[in-house]
Amino acid sequence: MNKIKRKRRTFTDDFKHQMVSLYQHGKSRSEIVAEYDLTPSALDRWITQSSQSGSFKTKDNRSPQEQELIALRKELKQLRMENDILKQAA
Repeated sequence: MNKIKRKRRTFTDDFKHQMVSLYQHGKSRSEIVAEYDLTPSALDRWITQSSQSGSFKTKDNRSPQEQELIALRKELKQLRMENDILKQAA
């Protein structure tokens, strides 16, 4: 049997987040796959990647130092926001 070969498509991270969000808000996997012409395996992979790391990258190529720097910057941003809130409340 001849299978119709599908052209490989690429999707933005924003689109993937939207599909995962639809699934998390109760839309069935089969409905999403049919409505957006996706492969079930792609949607499953996005859901898994989103739940495990929050990212759609297959591999995180950052060094431990880069990861620590990102975490520290995130923490600094959070602490500055909390500090601003406390200043406004005083």
